[in-house]
Amino acid sequence: MATILHRIKAYLYDNVLTKDNPNDFTARTASERSLNVQQICQSAVGRGGADISASAMEHATELFLKEMAYQLCDGFSVSTGYFMASTTIRGVFDSPSETFNKDKHSIIFQFNQGEKLRAEIPNIEVEILGVAEASAIILQVTDVKSGSVNDLLTPGRNLKIAGSKIKVAGNDPFIGVFFVNTTSGVRTMVEQSDIVTNNPSELIVVIPALSAGTYHLEVVTQYSSGALLKDTRTATLDKILTVV
Repeated sequence: MATILHRIKAYLYDNVLTKDNPNDFTARTASERSLNVQQICQSAVGRGGADISASAMEHATELFLKEMAYQLCDGFSVSTGYFMASTTIRGVFDSPSETFNKDKHSIIFQFNQGEKLRAEIPNIEVEILGVAEASAIILQVTDVKSGSVNDLLTPGRNLKIAGSKIKVAGNDPFIGVFFVNTTSGVRTMVEQSDIVTNNPSELIVVIPALSAGTYHLEVVTQYSSGALLKDTRTATLDKILTVV
């Protein structure tokens, strides 16, 4: 029997991604947050008893990741035991003589769990806290151009946003779909005319002309299943999106 070393708490949300069963749910972790390299290295020293300093570990990790990225850009696959990374070309080639076209094709990097990480799964206990309070939530986004899920953004192309109660509605001047730069905090609003589909469980928007960087996605709305809410509520995707 596996020894429980880790615990994850999660709430249940309506599963808007399946159409055949209107009564099913999807789980979402309640304590999810993003750790950077520095925080992980500090934890490895403070909790894990690493035999080098956090700063030395961070420096070595950054060197490793930089070299890994270089090799991936040359088409090599990388296997660390904890994850496997590879380079993938997306898009259709209409003839054997067609060359790569950035307007039709795209390059993405894919990561999949490795054996060492998979071996940790039996040591995790999941506690379901029940059905989450009904509120607006973004579950998943898909960049139509690249096919990337919860990752890349292609300015000027469509983004599919799946969720619950995310229809943009209301009379508050600050409702809408926003991309928030994680570095500067600048909020870029999607023009109303660029909201192609506006349903409670799905939005399709044209991504604004964002500069390269990382972004949070927010949907601000007064929508509810009945009358409009008095105040706005904000749904924020719990993943960081990137414009390259």
